[in-house]
Amino acid sequence: MQRLRVTVTGKVQGVFFRRYTLDKANELGLTGYVSNLTSGEVEVLMQGGEIAAQALLDWLAQGSPMARVDSVYVEQDEAEEIYLDFSII
Repeated sequence: MQRLRVTVTGKVQGVFFRRYTLDKANELGLTGYVSNLTSGEVEVLMQGGEIAAQALLDWLAQGSPMARVDSVYVEQDEAEEIYLDFSII
């Protein structure tokens, strides 16, 4: 199981980015969350299989239809908390 913390920059707030991310993560069977940051970026924490995680990373690089993604920063997350579903926080 992979656990990744992702920061997405660009025009990613106010364009339904979190909702589309929730739908895609659920479709892929991932758990974790998506959240707006006060900096205007979006944070995604995802847990799941490598193939599903890569699929969400690929999607995040494109974003929702009205979004403009400038960059996607990915780091391994070493926390041990387990999420049972994917949510918007």
